[in-house]
Amino acid sequence: MTIHRADIFISGGGIAGQVAACVFATKGFSVVMADPVPPVTEADLDGSDLRSTAFLRPARELFDACGLWPVLAPHAKPLDQLQVIDTTGWPPVERERRSFRADDMGDDPFGWNLMNWVVRRELWSYLQGQARITALYGTGFKSIVQRTGEVIVGLDNGDQVRARLGVAADGKFSPLREAVGIEVSTTRYGQKSLAFTVTHDTPHENISTEIYNEGGPFTIVPLPDMDGRHASAIVWMNLGPRAVELMEMDVPEFEEVMYHRSTGLLGHMRLEGRRSIWPIITQTADQLVSGRVAVMAEAAHALPPIGAQGLNTSLNDLIALAALAEAHRGDLGSSEMMQAYEKARKSDIAQRARVIDLFNRVARSGEATLQAVRLAGLKTVHDVTPLRKGVMRAGLGPR
Repeated sequence: MTIHRADIFISGGGIAGQVAACVFATKGFSVVMADPVPPVTEADLDGSDLRSTAFLRPARELFDACGLWPVLAPHAKPLDQLQVIDTTGWPPVERERRSFRADDMGDDPFGWNLMNWVVRRELWSYLQGQARITALYGTGFKSIVQRTGEVIVGLDNGDQVRARLGVAADGKFSPLREAVGIEVSTTRYGQKSLAFTVTHDTPHENISTEIYNEGGPFTIVPLPDMDGRHASAIVWMNLGPRAVELMEMDVPEFEEVMYHRSTGLLGHMRLEGRRSIWPIITQTADQLVSGRVAVMAEAAHALPPIGAQGLNTSLNDLIALAALAEAHRGDLGSSEMMQAYEKARKSDIAQRARVIDLFNRVARSGEATLQAVRLAGLKTVHDVTPLRKGVMRAGLGPR
C-alpha cells in the first residue's frame, strides 16, 4: 500500500477535475487526483465525449491565470454572436430570429468553443508535467474517513490518500458525495440529447445558433475547419423515443432529417464520426459541503445543455473554491472555509437550475400556448436593451 500525502484530494479526472487540479497546483497546493477510468483522448474510441463546450469569459480568465489557455487556444473557435431562431411545425418554419452580439458586452467574444474530448486530451498531456499534481488514472475512490484536521481516503487499488481538503468532482453519480452523505434532488424530463460533429456548406461566421422547436433546441456551435471544410458541433435535444430513433437512423436519412431541423441554415450538413446520446436531467446536491469535503461540478449540479451553463457553472464553483482555499491556506478545509463555499455557490446554482428548468419546459413544448410564450419571451428579452444586457451578463456568470 502506498500512502499519498497532499493538500487536496480530487475525486474525478474529467474536465472539471483536471482543471481543478491545475488551478490548485498553480496556487501552490499539492494535489492527488484519482479517476477509475483513463481519459479517452480520441474521437473514434468508445467512451469518447463527443460534446463540445463553449467556455465563457470567466472560464477563459481562469485558464489564463493557471496557464492552460496556451494549451487550449489552438483548438478553440471564438463565439461572436448567439443567434436564436424560433420555429414551429414540421418541416420547421421560422417565426422569428434574434441575435445577441458579444460586442454589446465589450471587446471579447462571448466564449470559445472546444470539443470535450480534445480538452480532455490536452489537459491530460499538460498534467503529466506538473510537479505538484499526482494523477492516478485507472484508480478510483473507495472510502473516506474524516478527522479533525484531515481526510483519509481509501482508493480501490489499496492505496491511501491523506489530505486537508477533499473535492468531489466525480460526476452526477459521485461516489465521494454519496460516501459523505450528501443527497441530491433530481428532475427528469423524458428527454435525451444527441451530440455529434458536422461539416457544412455555408460558413458559420463564428455564430452559435439555437433553433427552437418541439422536443427542445437544436444547437449549432462553431468549430475550427476540418480538412478545409466548415465545421460545427451539434447538440440536438428531443423526447427520449425520438432521440433513440435518430441515434439509430441510417446516416443518409439522418442527414436529411437534420437538414430540415436546422432550417437549412448552413446548407447541407454531413455527419462526421459517431453520434452519442445523453439523458437530460436537472440535478442539484442538497448541500455543497460535508466536513472537509466540497462538492463541485456535476457532482453538485447537472443542468440541461442550454445556454452553455453546464460546465461554465462548474468552473464558477472552482473559481469560488480556489479563491477560498487561497484565503484559508493556513486552515485549508476548515469549517469557516467550507461554510463560505456553501454560501458563495448555493444560491447561484439554485437560481440557474430554476431558470434552465423553466426555459427547457417552455422550449421543448409543442403546445400552442407555450410556443406563444416562447416567442413573446424571445422578443422581449432581445428588444428591451437593459433586459438584453442583463440576461447576457447573468449568462456569462461571475467575473
